[in-house]
Amino acid sequence: MVSNSLSVGKLDPIMLQQLVFKRLGKKDPRVLLGPSIGEDATVIDFGDKALLVHSDPITGAIENVGWLAVNICTNDIATRGVRPLWILTVLLLPNTVDSAQLKNITTQIDEAAKELGVAVVGGHSEVTPGIDRPIIVTTALGETPKEKFVRTSGARIGDSIIVTKGAAIEGTAILSHELESFLQRKIDKKTIERAKKLIKRISVVKDALTAIEVGGVHAMHDATEGGVAGGLQEIAWASNVGIIAYEKEISISKETEAICQALEIDPLRTIGSGALIISAQPKKTVDILAALKGKGIHATVVGKVVDKKEGTYIVRRDGTKFDLSKPVKEELWKALKNNVETK
Repeated sequence: MVSNSLSVGKLDPIMLQQLVFKRLGKKDPRVLLGPSIGEDATVIDFGDKALLVHSDPITGAIENVGWLAVNICTNDIATRGVRPLWILTVLLLPNTVDSAQLKNITTQIDEAAKELGVAVVGGHSEVTPGIDRPIIVTTALGETPKEKFVRTSGARIGDSIIVTKGAAIEGTAILSHELESFLQRKIDKKTIERAKKLIKRISVVKDALTAIEVGGVHAMHDATEGGVAGGLQEIAWASNVGIIAYEKEISISKETEAICQALEIDPLRTIGSGALIISAQPKKTVDILAALKGKGIHATVVGKVVDKKEGTYIVRRDGTKFDLSKPVKEELWKALKNNVETK
């Protein structure tokens, strides 16, 4: 068997299908929704209720790693239309971390958890050989009446596609911290400082619960690795449909535009936690947008769900089509790698 080295980032769907999803241990009929392309959280039958579980690592950031760990993982419970309730955190620390840095990480975890109303109920911590930055792996849990949850795979032909907040929110926040010295040579300091503050906008818990309360939501997915483009792609693949979206309708902040231009990366392909992608009944779209606006959450209709035969793509501002038939490569890694190489 020929062994090929893997690229940085998520495993591509073909490799997941061939090398991961075929090796999942015992089959359990209580697993209502297990591992699958694009699905955000596992759902397990607990009688009248179902338990939702999701795990996520933070590997691309050093600053704000505790804050990110809590928010990124709980987002994937919220995209099921369920409030996250509990988290467990695994702290893997390099031997260069001191007690002050550890205190900063755990303070961030505590503050983020309190803001979301979730309890830290367990985990593990250690100093780990072979790593040069803290890595946090978080597991989030929630509960819901059985079958009252949203799937990524629920999008239906004719649905409106709504995106909250905008593109590359998480990526903008991470890069403004991690590459600050480089960006200061390209962008004014005030723009960088505003970009850093986007870290506070990466939760989609309020977005998701607001939309679910209105009704008419068929699918939700947050724009993590691969950004808004990757999120749209995963909804299409999971639901076996096509999606046509328009770049001009996707909000991109001035801070994001400035940083992405400076680093020569595409905001639509840059990690974008904070943006919730919603596939909803057209007749409910206006009500969902109004409810989100009432909670101070900007949202726009960016496209629609179509038959798979029509394809999945984003119409760029210049009229060209960004084809989403192949896995989207995350731009964050490109920006971080290029900066390291030019130091």
